[in-house]
Amino acid sequence: MIVFDLSCDEGHTFEGWFSSSADYADQIAQGLVTCPICGSEDVVKAPMAPAVPTKGNSRSDVVEGRVVEHTASSSAQPIANTPMPKEVTEAFAALAKAQAKALEKSEWVGDKFADKARSMHYGESDAAPIHGQATREEAEDLLDEGVSVAPLIVPVAPPDELN
Repeated sequence: MIVFDLSCDEGHTFEGWFSSSADYADQIAQGLVTCPICGSEDVVKAPMAPAVPTKGNSRSDVVEGRVVEHTASSSAQPIANTPMPKEVTEAFAALAKAQAKALEKSEWVGDKFADKARSMHYGESDAAPIHGQATREEAEDLLDEGVSVAPLIVPVAPPDELN
């Protein structure tokens, strides 16, 4: 499963989930992809970057709609430990459930993700839905080569580990 950030001619941004890049292209050509906010059919891929894990001594917080990076030497103050609103908790649960459903037919390939994705992209192996782990450098190299990859919204533990 591939997740693309999309935008319409009215400037709305949203996500689209597709089984492959070809599936995205087919759906766009058939006019099946529309903006969920205004209904526009003039939809294109929005610029996006993969979400790759950072070093263990850093973390990100969202403050007033912005992502703020914190490292061990950062002077930024962490957000107070306040409970998430019920709506946010429910939204995350729905996202996790949708992602789990999307990954049901996807194969976990672990740290071989970059090699397998590249192999499928270049036609050296059959295309199939996969998910796994990649370093920041591997993800950037894949994108530079035109390999369609997208980060998972909710972190996924390898099948042999408990969540």
